[in-house]
Amino acid sequence: MAIDVHQHLWTGEFVDALRARSSPPYLDGWTLILEGEPPYQVDPADHERRDTTGLELALVSLSSPLGIEFLPPEECWPLLDAYHDGALALGEPFGAWAATCHSEPDPERLAKDLGRGFAGLQIPASAVPDDRLLEVLTERDLPLFVHPGPAGAAAGMPPWWPALVPYVQQLHAAWHYFHAVVRPRHPRLRVCFAALAGLAPLHSERLIARGGPSRGLVDRDVFVETSSYGPRAIDAIVRELGIDVVVNGSDAPYATAPEPGLGAAAAHAIRVTNPRRLLASHPALRSEAMRHREEPRT
Repeated sequence: MAIDVHQHLWTGEFVDALRARSSPPYLDGWTLILEGEPPYQVDPADHERRDTTGLELALVSLSSPLGIEFLPPEECWPLLDAYHDGALALGEPFGAWAATCHSEPDPERLAKDLGRGFAGLQIPASAVPDDRLLEVLTERDLPLFVHPGPAGAAAGMPPWWPALVPYVQQLHAAWHYFHAVVRPRHPRLRVCFAALAGLAPLHSERLIARGGPSRGLVDRDVFVETSSYGPRAIDAIVRELGIDVVVNGSDAPYATAPEPGLGAAAAHAIRVTNPRRLLASHPALRSEAMRHREEPRT
């Protein structure tokens, strides 16, 4: 049974909340309207409850490229509440990452949301993480998930442009900001970067050449997930960071979980062992671990 730490699933509550708006981001039927971008036709089949055969846990997350987390609080929270309520109602094997408002951070509200059973907090890679929010996570031993944020206008660019340029740029900046600024302030925080952190870890040689820190011990609490990459990229990341910090993510419905191509032991580590360590405080995994401890040995 595998774990998928990165899926997107828009529930009826969330769709209704987007349709209730008249300014971006909003839905006109199934047409998504975003600031500075052409209308996008959403396929409703992408957001029907999907087959989760073989998954012990599938974590859904807010679509941060929509820009919801940066809206003023009075616009942001109705959308986040709808997302939270719908995600929590999905039932097994689904779980969810919480989201929060970054235009006016509210650590007390985040604490209450996390207390409802979320796996941790997702933030856009384009956000500067607020120390008070990160302290809430550390106090509860819950991880942070860094996901690409709004891509911005890209007039005349092909459809793949956001995923290959602004998303990757954001993840590079977030990866280096975390190591330079966030980690010294929050030494116990577990964090996972989407999409192998845009391959930012592979730039360590350039970092050293430009005066950055030399290679040292791998931070075993800084994870990267695999969505949208395959065996070659995963192999390169494992050579740089080791196998213990790579976790399985699909970005469904926009992609599928990749085959690591590194053998059965590596696949088990990426799909089961490492996600369990990232999500050690998740209620579903705690109860499963307790069940195994209580079963009599034969």
